[in-house]
Amino acid sequence: MPPLLDADQTARVHASFDAQAFMRTLDARMTGLAAGQCELSMPIHAAFAQQHGFLHGAVVTALSDSAAGHAALSLMPPGSSVLAIEYKQNFFAPAVGDTLIARAEVVRSGKSVSVVTAKAFSIAKGVEKPVGLLVATMMTMRDAA
Repeated sequence: MPPLLDADQTARVHASFDAQAFMRTLDARMTGLAAGQCELSMPIHAAFAQQHGFLHGAVVTALSDSAAGHAALSLMPPGSSVLAIEYKQNFFAPAVGDTLIARAEVVRSGKSVSVVTAKAFSIAKGVEKPVGLLVATMMTMRDAA
């Protein structure tokens, strides 16, 4: 079990997430947070479908990227913010159902750069199905909270 975050760390990560207008547009919520880990979820809306009716891959990637960034931010020093500098998204299956979840975990947290993975799952009729994996490099932006 990862260590718990203190109240200041938790508030800082939530404030960063709450400042993302795009996440509000997606109706995304932070549903889990621990040191080096973050879970986000959102309802799957037809408005975000691609031409085949599946949730657009850009939405899966956006939720995964945000989860990864906030997992990394949870380990960064006070006064810092996070910025993605690279990521790769793999898709395993179409995201269909009621809910999309992205669960991120820091693989390595460095002074300037962190590596994070985020696994994406769709939930349909109560069954969770893996739909993607994002591997990201996140930069610590010092004095940029």
